[in-house]
Amino acid sequence: MRNIGPFRGGRSVAVSGVVQKPRVYYMGSTGGGIWKTEDAGIHWKNISGDSLKTGSVGDIAVAESDPNIIYAGMGEHAVRGVMTTHGDGVYKSTDAGDTWTHTGLEKTRHISDVVIHPQNPDMVYIAAQGAVHGPSEDRGIYKSVDGGKSWKKVLYVDENTGASGLSMDMTNPYILYAAMWEHRRYPWMVQSGGPGSGIYKSIDAGEHWEKLTEGLPDTLGKIGISVSRAMPERVWANIEAKEGGVYRSDNGGKAWTQVSKDRATQARAWYYTEIFADPQDAETVYVLNAPMLKSIDGGKNFTPVPTPHGDNHDLWIHPQNNQVMVNANDGGGNISFNGGKSWSSQTNQPTVQFYRAITDNRFPYYVYGGQQDNSTVAIASRTADAGIGWKDWYEVAGGESAFLAFDEDDPRLVYGGSYQGNISVYDHATRMSKDIMAYPVIGLGSIPKDMKYRFNWNAPIVMSRHDKKTMYHGANLVLKSTNGGYQWTEISPDLTRDDTTQQGPGGGPFINEGAGGENYNTLAYLAESPHTQGVLWAGSDDGLVHVTFDEGKNWQNVTPPEAAEGIINAIDISPHDTATVYVTLLRYKFNDFKPYVYKTTDNGATWRSIHEGFGAEDFVRVVREDPVRQDLLYAGTEAGLYISYDGGQHWKKNQLSLPVCPINDLTFRQNDLVVATSGRGFWILDDLGALQQDDGRLAYTDLKLFQPKPTYRLDAPGPAEPVAGLGQNPLNGVIIDYYLKEEVPDSVLITLEVLNAAGDVIRRYDNQKEEDFRKYPGGPAPKPVLPAEAGINRFAWDFRTASIPNVPEVFLNGDYRGRVVAPGEYQVRLALGEQTQTVACTILPDPRLDATEADYAAQQKILTAIEQSVKEIHRSVNAMRQAKEQVKSITTLLRDMEGKEALLDTGKALIASIDQWEQNLIQPKQETFQDVINFPNQLNAELLNLSNRVGTHDPRPTEGAKQRLDELLAQWSRYKQAMHQIIEVNLAAFNQMYLQQNIPAVILNLPEDISGGGE
Repeated sequence: MRNIGPFRGGRSVAVSGVVQKPRVYYMGSTGGGIWKTEDAGIHWKNISGDSLKTGSVGDIAVAESDPNIIYAGMGEHAVRGVMTTHGDGVYKSTDAGDTWTHTGLEKTRHISDVVIHPQNPDMVYIAAQGAVHGPSEDRGIYKSVDGGKSWKKVLYVDENTGASGLSMDMTNPYILYAAMWEHRRYPWMVQSGGPGSGIYKSIDAGEHWEKLTEGLPDTLGKIGISVSRAMPERVWANIEAKEGGVYRSDNGGKAWTQVSKDRATQARAWYYTEIFADPQDAETVYVLNAPMLKSIDGGKNFTPVPTPHGDNHDLWIHPQNNQVMVNANDGGGNISFNGGKSWSSQTNQPTVQFYRAITDNRFPYYVYGGQQDNSTVAIASRTADAGIGWKDWYEVAGGESAFLAFDEDDPRLVYGGSYQGNISVYDHATRMSKDIMAYPVIGLGSIPKDMKYRFNWNAPIVMSRHDKKTMYHGANLVLKSTNGGYQWTEISPDLTRDDTTQQGPGGGPFINEGAGGENYNTLAYLAESPHTQGVLWAGSDDGLVHVTFDEGKNWQNVTPPEAAEGIINAIDISPHDTATVYVTLLRYKFNDFKPYVYKTTDNGATWRSIHEGFGAEDFVRVVREDPVRQDLLYAGTEAGLYISYDGGQHWKKNQLSLPVCPINDLTFRQNDLVVATSGRGFWILDDLGALQQDDGRLAYTDLKLFQPKPTYRLDAPGPAEPVAGLGQNPLNGVIIDYYLKEEVPDSVLITLEVLNAAGDVIRRYDNQKEEDFRKYPGGPAPKPVLPAEAGINRFAWDFRTASIPNVPEVFLNGDYRGRVVAPGEYQVRLALGEQTQTVACTILPDPRLDATEADYAAQQKILTAIEQSVKEIHRSVNAMRQAKEQVKSITTLLRDMEGKEALLDTGKALIASIDQWEQNLIQPKQETFQDVINFPNQLNAELLNLSNRVGTHDPRPTEGAKQRLDELLAQWSRYKQAMHQIIEVNLAAFNQMYLQQNIPAVILNLPEDISGGGE
């Protein structure tokens, strides 16, 4: 698997700095795990790897007394109505994030704060917000005095009230303040507040707590809490309530005064309500909301602090330098050294959350999706550069929650949605978008039962495969357009439960939530049959499945009888059988995390559950059937990827090098698997051939070579390792997979050969290492070593013939690689001992080029002539150098002998003639490519330079190249004649003279292909 990006940060609610190391910071993603920078945000790297079972981080803290000790509380605390991932407790690192150990509290689900004693890193407190969608006793304030080995719940209110914040008096760690929040998210509304909410104080390290009430509203919602280091008796609270706003106590919480009613401090309170006291200035305080707000007058007035992205959720300020801070928002983490005047970039964090994935049929194909808290994206699946960067993606129609639709063969017009039913079309020619909403309304803040159409946050949009003028848009019913969205027609009744009791305000009791995430009784998925026009399936967010076989004239309710109320998140119609359909049901919004997958083989007349093998809480978001192999299924779950080889009867987790994170969608293109993750961007598994050709008997097979997919000729060798800040390209060349039952030791030879249509071996690889000629400048790279591990190995043939032999220890201002072959049919042969397997291999021309077979043939004619000539030159030089060394050895023996002057002169003359001849062919004085200024390139470099110019992606050779080749070949013909003159005259005379003295003759090992006379 490879991550293509984009490198544009996704949502984060957890950051921390390191007191002793002002360039080291940590960030917790809401799906992508834990990240670290050691250069103040220039680069970020993921450090959680496979150590974490879940990827959503609620808070992260570094011990002030020991920078190696870190605690991470899992499960994002700014809980959205959609795209929310729960956690599995607390993880600890004792080596600055290199390794992580789970330390318990698995059922806390969502953790808002981690607080560590400033002198004792074994004393740590956890503010457990708890389950967001249901009651739970696993919430409140937890304490550990043994570094997380054991935990004690020290503050608990009730099963509906969790801890939204915890703050310690760092000058007196016995004193703590806790913010408790009664809350619940229902599928149709968010309840934020109630009698359970309140502020509590402990003066004995959390053993006992007192509820603080004086000066506070009677009933509270969500609360943020922060005690000042600069004035420990000063405590700040950001409070959701009827009389909400910023409150302050100057006597350790005994009495409170409201200092600000600014709406910007309390808007959309369930999502924000964070407050942070400046550690050095008692009058300065920060409130995080959509903007980051700062007050320097004791909380009376607040002004915005610009950050790289809106929706701010966490802030860490250096305790000894309040100009140094790190902020977490819906675009990732960013660092400031000047109090927020400027920040580090977020375009180096591949922590994007995508709802869906769809691809076009270009080459390279593009992957499209809507990024949570950002725009839609169309990004190249590969490039010819070092990686996939910002210039390789662009925004299209729609917004963060978009479904996207387009003609896959001509994606000029891209249709994209957003919340509240907004839909637009993007024209790639003009790079402009146009609104095409069926019934244009603002939507925000509206009551769903009063809406003409109720749209899901992630409302489905589908373009017909059978008629590219037909498009469907799902509301609570199905809308159809045949003219690009200028007109829409209702083609179904309401296909939901249409329960008006679930269509009221989206939030309460204090603040409404009207962005659209709580719109209920809506369609969540539409799927058109790939087999038959007019067959359309619809799934609702309240658990109903309908199908029409006549373009919407009649609809049948075919909901699986066992299916409870929940989100029909994906419907997949088998590409192999028109009556086979897979449905995934999500019930996490009912606090039910079990996997639910249903399958029908009779168009919904009957269903069966297929969930055997999934983890108990790995609820399934999407199932797709392989486009080539029937019954090969892929499932994207909240905890990773699962595969079934038997139509879903059995499932097995197989990450295929994917990181631990939720998978929201899967799709296929050109036999690749494309994965949309929540927190790690887009990933691609190149060529599914090995999975498709696995016959279930690999365990009983010593060796198996899989058929590679037809591969477009795009010779783009990139770096061996991914480049920081860039999405990763595929391996360069034809990807070849093979299975080995056991690891093959170096003492046993395994070979991989590539044969052309005539059966000639044009490239050979093996598992033996060779000398690295790069120890001197300009030497050839060592040949790739064939991997020989137990299991499935992956290797790539780079479209090239065998490398050109070098002249040892001579710099070459050129490329030793063999030529790029033409599109066509080839074979790959794998051999291990007596076992040999051969498969066909097809190279396709780049469809973007207007090139013919004759053009490729003309290119090959030139490249072959150059390759052959350079091989002849290097072999000739090597042979003549060997002869020269023999002459030198003989003349050295005769140097002190009397009467041998004539013989010595003959030997010296022969050496000089060889040297003079060689200097026309190679340039031994160069030691770096810049030496060409002082020592001009000779014939071999000129030929290879021409090869590089001709051997480009576009095969059509220029007339100038043809002319230059004729000149260079003519030169080589002359030098070849000169070589034979030296051999047949000078060397022959030398040997004759020396044989007369009973001295052995010089033996010249000239290659057979040039051993004949001059041309």
